[in-house]
This record gives sequence, structure tokens and C-alpha cells, in this order.
Amino acid sequence: MNPYLEILRPGNAIMAVIAIFLMAVISGQFTFEVLMAAVVVFIVTGAGNSINDYFDHKIDAINKPERPIPSGRISLKTALIYSLSLFLVGIILAFSINFLLGMIAFLSSILMVFYARDLKTKCLIGNLSISFLTGLCFVFGGIAVGQIMVSIYLGFYAFLMTMAREIVKDMEDMEGDREEGATTLPLVYGTRTSSIIAAFFMIIASITSPVLYLVGIFNLFYLIILIVAIVVFISSAISILKDQSLENTGKISKKIKMGMGIVFLAFALGSPFLTQLMPI
Repeated sequence: MNPYLEILRPGNAIMAVIAIFLMAVISGQFTFEVLMAAVVVFIVTGAGNSINDYFDHKIDAINKPERPIPSGRISLKTALIYSLSLFLVGIILAFSINFLLGMIAFLSSILMVFYARDLKTKCLIGNLSISFLTGLCFVFGGIAVGQIMVSIYLGFYAFLMTMAREIVKDMEDMEGDREEGATTLPLVYGTRTSSIIAAFFMIIASITSPVLYLVGIFNLFYLIILIVAIVVFISSAISILKDQSLENTGKISKKIKMGMGIVFLAFALGSPFLTQLMPI
């Protein structure tokens, strides 16, 4: 893969874009503003991933040596210029949609820089920051389609799921984080405590998410597909409580990401717009 595309981590950026399109599906609005919002989210998220690699190049040399910077395919200076340029482009495009989305893109970009430089290594603060930004993608899309309250609900569940995965990822990256003097949750309080907190977020998300069906936001398709995601999250919670090894944390991180993908599918197929097309 081209290193300038790879450093954006397009898979993660596309996951953020999915939040925008999910809000379009839920609202039944497929407008030019939605497309622009998706482009903004991809660019700004990619810029955030790139600036994160810039500040994390020493840790990545231990944990992820194949990434563009530690592998020597992109220089530090080039990565910094590339990241800041992408932030600027994304912010300008967001302001071209409307002022509120422009301000969200601007403030989110600042938070991403601070996250990459300082907050990522702080106990829970870094986890909270990235989880907030993940949930904010739904709100960004909700503003673009005029479904703000629904987007806040969805953003909340995205926040819970991301918190679980971020904590598990910190458990997976302990070796490199320790070398850099980070104060992540597993380094400060241990893997056992971290596993309990990660499991807590997975379980809370699992047992409360059916509420979105009960209050009428989604249809029965949502509930049926959601059951699969709940099984993934509950089994992951049980597994991480039993085994906090490096090998298992890597597996659980991937399972949580898969579970999030299933939840996003449930959001789409259980949307009111599809209910009109396929009434239950």
C-alpha cells in the first residue's frame, strides 16, 4: 500500500465515515452535504491517524515497526506537514458545509493533536478522548441530516464500545508504552483492573443497547442483528476477564472491532428509512 495512504489508516477512517452514512440511512437523506461531511470525516480522521504516528514513531518502532514512519518510508518532517495540511483541508471543507460543522472539525482537530502529543499516554484520559471523538462522528453526521438527538444516542453507544477496545489495545501495547514512560491504565493499575473496566463497558453496552428498539428508534431487524453483537461482546468480556495475555488481548481487540461492525449493520438495517421500504 502507498505509505501516504497507509499512514491515514484508511480502514479506521472508513469506520468513521460509516457513521456519517448510517445517519443518512437512518434519516433517509442522501444529500450533497452528507457526502461532504463524509469526506471531511475521512480527511480529518486520517490526519489524526497520521499525526498520531508522527508523535508515536518511537513506540511504533517497538510495537508496529512496519508502519510508514518507523519503516523509513515517510520521514518525520514529511509526516508532520502532511498531517497539518490534511487538517486544514478538512476544516475548510467543513466550514463550507456550515459554521457548526466547521467548528466541530476545528475543535476535533485540536483535540486529535493534543491526544497524539500528550493525552494518549495519560491514564484513561486518552481513552476517553478517542472514544469521545468516535461518538462525535455520529453527531457530526446527525447535524448534517438534522437528526441530532438520534445521533447523540448512537454516539453514546459508539463511545462505550470504543472505550472497551481502547483499554484492551492499551493492554496489548504495554511493552512499547512502558518503554516510553506512558501512564496508561494497565501500566498504572495492572491488567486485571483494566480487564474489569473493559468488560464493564462491553457489558453495559450490551445490556442497554436494546433500549434503542424499545423506544422506537430502530425496528425488529436491529434487535435480531444486535443479538449477534451482544454475543460477541459478552464472550469478549468473559475472555478478557479470564486471560489478560498479550495474545488474547490482540484477539479481543479484533473481536470488539468486529462487534462494532455488526452493531453498525444493525443500525443500518434497523433504520426507520428501511422500515418504510421493508415494513415489519
